[in-house]
Amino acid sequence: MKKQFLEVGQIVNTHGLKGEMRVDPWCDGPEFICMFKKLHLKNGDTLTVTKSRVQKNVAVIKVEGVDSIEQADKLRRTVLYIDRNDVELDDDVFFVQDILGCTVTDTDTKKVYGTVTDIIKTGANDVYQITDENEKNYLIPVIDDVIISTDIEKGLIEIRPLKGIFEDED
Repeated sequence: MKKQFLEVGQIVNTHGLKGEMRVDPWCDGPEFICMFKKLHLKNGDTLTVTKSRVQKNVAVIKVEGVDSIEQADKLRRTVLYIDRNDVELDDDVFFVQDILGCTVTDTDTKKVYGTVTDIIKTGANDVYQITDENEKNYLIPVIDDVIISTDIEKGLIEIRPLKGIFEDED
């Protein structure tokens, strides 16, 4: 089941005296957070963003009703969420939350390798950590030669593993 609201970052500090806040991005980057006019809190409240900008590796946001450093400081360590309906992704792009927990199988033999338990950003391409039933971890590169198909609705990723990734591979 897909989550409706997805974590995108956390307010880590105040910025200036007029209620701006620094947000550490847990997503593609601060530019992504700055795209949104509405951010959500875990308790269901909605924050209306009146101004946002990128500063180095964080997003600096100003929200309606937060006009002082004291008000902003009360929101420190607050996790921010977006509504998945506010984003349109390309066909081959997925939310991390949707990939985690997917079952990974061999596209040719249908052998089940395990589930995706982590996604590692390497710069060149992402790497999925697959954990099998014995709690052993494997790393597979997220490249076209390996990832054959991803079906988020079924929670299934089909791969054609490179030699040496799994112990029983020739």
